[in-house]
Amino acid sequence: MTDFRLENNIAVLTLNRPEKRNALSPTMINDFISIFMECESNPEVKSIIITGKGKAFSAGADLEYLQQLRNNTVSENDLDSSLITKLILTVYESGKPTIAAVNGPAIAGGCGLATACDFIFADKSSSMFGYSEVRIGFLPAIVSYLLLRRMNEFKARQLLISAEIFGAQRALKLGLIDFISDDVIQDSIILAEKLNQNSQESIKQTKNLLRTISSLDHKRSIQMAQKYNVISRTTNEFKAGIDQFLNKK
Repeated sequence: MTDFRLENNIAVLTLNRPEKRNALSPTMINDFISIFMECESNPEVKSIIITGKGKAFSAGADLEYLQQLRNNTVSENDLDSSLITKLILTVYESGKPTIAAVNGPAIAGGCGLATACDFIFADKSSSMFGYSEVRIGFLPAIVSYLLLRRMNEFKARQLLISAEIFGAQRALKLGLIDFISDDVIQDSIILAEKLNQNSQESIKQTKNLLRTISSLDHKRSIQMAQKYNVISRTTNEFKAGIDQFLNKK
């Protein structure tokens, strides 16, 4: 349900359930996580692009899944919710650059998946975004943490409680996405190639640092940043980078 290809150290993961608009069923989520973690541990993979096959990125839950949820016990709902949490955290906690190439509608869980990525490209004409959970009594709870990292609380409130569906231009204005594109895959690859020129260890540690200090006060944040700074200077990549810079000079 998730296709994988590796080209020039760039992994492209394609959600492959076009007949269901790439809806995030438990089977699909488990398959995606498995492939994503293989990319995470593969030293040949330097960056990861996520996209969807067909006309959608991932456009919400399918009817079969929703019907199953109606009959779930509390413990079953807890397991299902924990799986969605694992999906979002797997992408958010990746040590490698992650890019969402949103080729069509990204709704509810699909929008959450895109939100977890470092960069979001949106197709100029076909992409749509929205957190539609409140329309059917769900809470967009898990993604709310990440949404608050992209915009202020009141903008996040407006999106989550209105269940508004909107296009690329509004998404860019809100700060939800980073780029509007005529070819999201090609533009994502171009960005990934640039990112791949940077120190992979530095990228990993920078992402980890930002996750760590985001909830700390300013003094603890700076102290933690200092520790990361010291650690980074012990790596082979740092020493090689300094040598390369000095030799150029």
